[in-house]
Amino acid sequence: MDRIDSSLIALRRIVRATELFGREIRQTTGVTPAQFRVLQIISEQGYATAKAISLRMRVSQGTITSLVDKLVRDGLVTREKSSQDRRQINITLTDKGGQILEEAPDPLQQRFVRKFNAMEDWEQAMLVASLERVAAMLDADEIDASPVLATGDIKHASGF
Repeated sequence: MDRIDSSLIALRRIVRATELFGREIRQTTGVTPAQFRVLQIISEQGYATAKAISLRMRVSQGTITSLVDKLVRDGLVTREKSSQDRRQINITLTDKGGQILEEAPDPLQQRFVRKFNAMEDWEQAMLVASLERVAAMLDADEIDASPVLATGDIKHASGF
């Protein structure tokens, strides 16, 4: 029974850390963790398409469109036609969007990535297997999820 309680406490701590980070990022930047991740992806090359963002985040293009619509309304990104292919719409950061990335607290997933990358290869494999097993135990292995540490449905996390 002690291991069960310890496991549930660890899960609760993970959920709680995610909730607290989501609140912190919203309070300091005005964007959700999912919107913040969109800004990060766009900033990597200076622009991105909705399709490229949806592939990276592993969510539908419709979800990305909702996230980007809100970012456009808030003046954080713009949509513009590609100079190479006029059918392609590139999403670019505005100065205001770039400023949010600079001033934001260290995202929870970046802390995780840093610490995960510092682990030995066998430790990484063991951790991934354990997390996948926990997801399966919770019947959550088929839930559509992106690599964004946020609670709730990502579409609802977009501010709609």
